Amino acid sequence: MAMNYWWKSRPYTSFAAFEIPGSKLLGPCNSPEFMSYRSCRGLRVNLKAFARQNQIKRSRKQGKFKKSDTSSVPNKIVLDEPNGIPDTSSSSDDTAQENMEISSINISQQSDPLVPSRRAVLQACTITSCLMGALAVTIRQSSHFLHEEGWPIIDCSTAIPFTFEVWHLELIAGLVVLVSSCRLLLLKTWPDFAESSEAANRQVLKSLEPLDYAVVAFLPGISEELLFRGALLPIFGINWASVLGVAALFGILHLGSGRRYSFAVWATFVGLAYGYATILSSSIAVPMASHALNNLVGGILWRHSSNSSK
Repeated sequence: MAMNYWWKSRPYTSFAAFEIPGSKLLGPCNSPEFMSYRSCRGLRVNLKAFARQNQIKRSRKQGKFKKSDTSSVPNKIVLDEPNGIPDTSSSSDDTAQENMEISSINISQQSDPLVPSRRAVLQACTITSCLMGALAVTIRQSSHFLHEEGWPIIDCSTAIPFTFEVWHLELIAGLVVLVSSCRLLLLKTWPDFAESSEAANRQVLKSLEPLDYAVVAFLPGISEELLFRGALLPIFGINWASVLGVAALFGILHLGSGRRYSFAVWATFVGLAYGYATILSSSIAVPMASHALNNLVGGILWRHSSNSSK
């Protein structure tokens, strides 16, 4: 109690007995002995912290020091002990890697063309074929009616009828071999045609099942030949000028959906071959069968090449 009263009665006195464990009493807090002790003690603390930091760095180099896992939390900041400096190297590396993966996915999605579904392809093929077939039948029946009424118009149904003879099989087989061989040759020697053909086949055939190839091969083959070689060709005249004009129109209408002018040139050549077969056989059945079989062969070859590349 006396010592407490003495401390309270001397507020401006800085004297305080400071005793170090295992040593003697040093004296007041502002004495030279105490100041030297405090500086030595601070030096020892700094030396310990420096030694601890060097130990941690050596452990990191040896792979013994494991940081906390921040993969689940991308924005988590790990403190670098013991100085409290935030270590954002791991989080920045993870963020950069995620950004690279996202950008690569976006590039791959942009590079790939938009492939319609199987239902959309079959529906579009069926509707288009039905419309072309209806237009062809209308032209043929109208020309027959007007010809019967005395109009100076060729009757398409009698000029190019649905007749079939045995020797037509040889003509159909020759057309299939000719068109398929020319297609394979152009795919290997004409890069622009190869890219155009690949883009068109990918959009139409990629989502289809194997049995669907017969549908998309025979429906367009029958309807297109019925319209171009069975209706338009007799209307313009059964001659080489009409064959060339109808073939050029056939090639132009094949532009679009990834098809370039090289594909239009190819379609024009195919139209010339089918027009020649129509005049030679005087039957619409020959170009129909040739066109459908060529479509089927082309689709099967594309599917085989796609599976081989995969």
